[in-house]
Amino acid sequence: MRTKKIFRATLTIAAALFFTSNAPAQSLQLTLGQALEIALSESNTVKIADMTVEKSGYAKKGSYASLYPNISANGSYQRTLKKQQMVMNFGGMEQTITMGQNNNINAGVTASMPLINAPLWESLKVSAMDVEMAVEQARSSKISLVSQVKQAFYGALLAKESHNMMKEVYDNATKNYNETVNKYNVGKASEFEKMRAQVTMMNAEPNVTSAENAMVLTTWQLKALIGIDLDKEIEVVGDLSDYEGDMLGGGNYTSDMSNNSSMKQLQIQNRMLDANTKMLKFQYIPTLAAQFAYNYVAMGDSLMKMNWSPYSTVAVSLSIPIFDGLSKHYNIKQMKVAKESLNVQMEDVQRNLSIAAKNYTDQMELCVKNYNAAKSAVEVAQKSYQISEKMYEVGKATLVELNDAQLAYTQALLNMNQSIYNYMVAKAALDELMGKE
Repeated sequence: MRTKKIFRATLTIAAALFFTSNAPAQSLQLTLGQALEIALSESNTVKIADMTVEKSGYAKKGSYASLYPNISANGSYQRTLKKQQMVMNFGGMEQTITMGQNNNINAGVTASMPLINAPLWESLKVSAMDVEMAVEQARSSKISLVSQVKQAFYGALLAKESHNMMKEVYDNATKNYNETVNKYNVGKASEFEKMRAQVTMMNAEPNVTSAENAMVLTTWQLKALIGIDLDKEIEVVGDLSDYEGDMLGGGNYTSDMSNNSSMKQLQIQNRMLDANTKMLKFQYIPTLAAQFAYNYVAMGDSLMKMNWSPYSTVAVSLSIPIFDGLSKHYNIKQMKVAKESLNVQMEDVQRNLSIAAKNYTDQMELCVKNYNAAKSAVEVAQKSYQISEKMYEVGKATLVELNDAQLAYTQALLNMNQSIYNYMVAKAALDELMGKE
């Protein structure tokens, strides 16, 4: 599955490089979907989470091995350096008898298998829950990564549009300065107006540089998140206005926390505590196991003349717990306290999740209101700037009035884009909180 994701991500990068091969900077153009696909395939966070799931799966399979017979072979060879002697009295006469042979060989196969072992059976359920926990933690990592990539992508879009606005403001200031110089040269503008236009142009230039630095920083953050080489040039595709429909069509905001990863992990922990408590109680139940052995014994003074004699045994062993110093009793008590503590923790987490969800939904509703107000302001400010520009060209408006109109228009545009950005960031955070994949 992960191989397919990597293959698709590779195709995405290759396609993006192909379509941007004629660009001078050879930059990689990324949409939000492509950024998410690459991140889910290349991010170290996802790779580590997948490895954890794989490791837990092996641990689960290893625990099931306890149900199968445990078979082992054994063998030993013993060379007698000095034989044991025994002195016996026969009719008043002592006789010395030498015991044993020079060579002794033992070889055989033994097998054991649990027949009745309730704690072992319950421990298998705990092992399955360990895998379930690892899967949920991996899902949580992916959801968190998706949210971070979305927010970084929206931030890159905001920085790009802010840079474009600052560049447009600087270009307009340069154009106004040139027009003012022309008017000054023919005596239609004062030296003060020329100096004011020059100051406005010079003040606009640092804003362009700052916006450009912000754009570079946000793209670096995005590259670091999705796992692209930091030296690779990328360009985010799209505008914040593309998400206007998502914002205005959001409608009702649900706060269903049934898929929240933190709550799911706590629920799994709760079930694991129940299983561990049950496993401790099962330790009071007797256990029954079966053993089988088949052995060969050979003895002889010469290795060429050995007397081989096989023998085999079958046994059933029953173990009945009677007293262990109340160890199991106190362990069960600990589990009960841990479960009560976990229940309190779950209530606290549920309360905090509800507060966070309410906070995000309130932010989203506020962003919609701010966007509607900013959009109306943009329409008015744009008309005002266009009128001021025409009036300045014919000498019926001052440069101060033109600059004020342009500042109002730029601020309105920034407010509108900021509203969309804040909405999408809050929505990404809410989706992460709700556990949306």
